Amino acid sequence: MIGRHTDRMDNQRTGEVLLTTPRLFLRSWRSDDLPAFAELNADPEVMRYLGHVLTGAQSEELASDIQDLFLRRGIGMLPVERRADGAFLGICGVSYTPWYPDEEIGWRFCHEYWGHGYATESAAAWMAWTFARPDVSRLISVTDVPNARSIAVMKRLGMTFDHEAELEEDGEHFRAVVHSITAQQWRDRQT
Repeated sequence: MIGRHTDRMDNQRTGEVLLTTPRLFLRSWRSDDLPAFAELNADPEVMRYLGHVLTGAQSEELASDIQDLFLRRGIGMLPVERRADGAFLGICGVSYTPWYPDEEIGWRFCHEYWGHGYATESAAAWMAWTFARPDVSRLISVTDVPNARSIAVMKRLGMTFDHEAELEEDGEHFRAVVHSITAQQWRDRQT
């Protein structure tokens, strides 16, 4: 479903590859990402720890908001494309969290692409990019306590347990676990 945000997306600098990894392109949004993004956000298994499934219109609004943040601030949860075939795998990147002053690294991948290391590979690239900026000294990642898959990615990235918290989003409370890594910890892991 392509709607009112498509024109806004088409008029923006879209599809720019920002980072590459051995298997992935990490890039800004294109309007042709919207159907796959809507499908991703409509999958109950994908959205299990992300609140609730989204409609096509809600997905378009979210993609547009993310692209706007990227254009304004240079960060956001951006598309991850597989280099081998151009498949839209999901999103990954760095953004702001409403709960903490730190920037948050996160990911959301289509269920069929889970277990292939794409989240770790793309998040590691974004982590390196983020810590190259002198104004970022720490990154966090937040998920629901039972989300073992995301917690495993956090650990593979070198993040360590920071704390648990009771958080609220859209009027719903949830128990969250927060992992963090400082720029110095990340640099130490690179040697």
